[in-house]
Amino acid sequence: MINISAKNVDFYYGDFHALKNINLDIEKNSVTAFIGPSGCGKSTFLRLLNRMNDLIDGSKLMGDIVIDGENIYGRQTEVVELRKKVGMVFQKPNPFPKSIFENVAYGLRVNGIRDSKFIEQRVEESLKGAALWDEVKDKLKKSAFELSGGQQQRLCIARTMAVSQQIILMDEPASALDPISTSKVEDLIYELKRDYTIVIVTHNMQQAARVSDKTAFFYLGELVEYDNTDKIFTAPSKEATQNYVTGRFG
Repeated sequence: MINISAKNVDFYYGDFHALKNINLDIEKNSVTAFIGPSGCGKSTFLRLLNRMNDLIDGSKLMGDIVIDGENIYGRQTEVVELRKKVGMVFQKPNPFPKSIFENVAYGLRVNGIRDSKFIEQRVEESLKGAALWDEVKDKLKKSAFELSGGQQQRLCIARTMAVSQQIILMDEPASALDPISTSKVEDLIYELKRDYTIVIVTHNMQQAARVSDKTAFFYLGELVEYDNTDKIFTAPSKEATQNYVTGRFG
């Protein structure tokens, strides 16, 4: 079942043509990796999926991006509601200057939820879902800044899960982490696809190969190739893809 569909998408930062005629379908409950060299458009495209590029002056989108049958750039789309459905995890962990508990509860409170029992239950579910509960259940009132970098990133994932119902976007979520923390985040991504559609931008070829079902290779604003991850890494159709995944450029 298709969850996200991009049709004939072009995107401009002012006069700069950042994305050129992108066509892409992403299946529900799958992990899709976006790879390609710096500046190729992969993070730009990721941010289109929850309209984060709306915040950039002079940006312009042409084409359609449809999530669950709704064109998310249509006039009827409530951006706040869209971002509840489509959460985002950034490159560097960015916990709030609050307790571990309040970091996860924050989004629920902002969305008007006042039922303390429900909030407690949702915080616990989200921390368990982010494979962090056992490590923090006895220190929920402590500052999030006391956690390690890897724990902070999983806390940010839990915070996203608490309010995001369907899709989680991840922009290089492990690039600032040590190998052990990276492994935990990768394991978590694999688990999360039971309940979420995950789209991840990564510079790490091995990571893309390990965690994703499908891989999209971007280059100079174009989608060069999009296929099952095994095929992209073992028998790609395009020479440019072959050169990139074997380290000849990028």
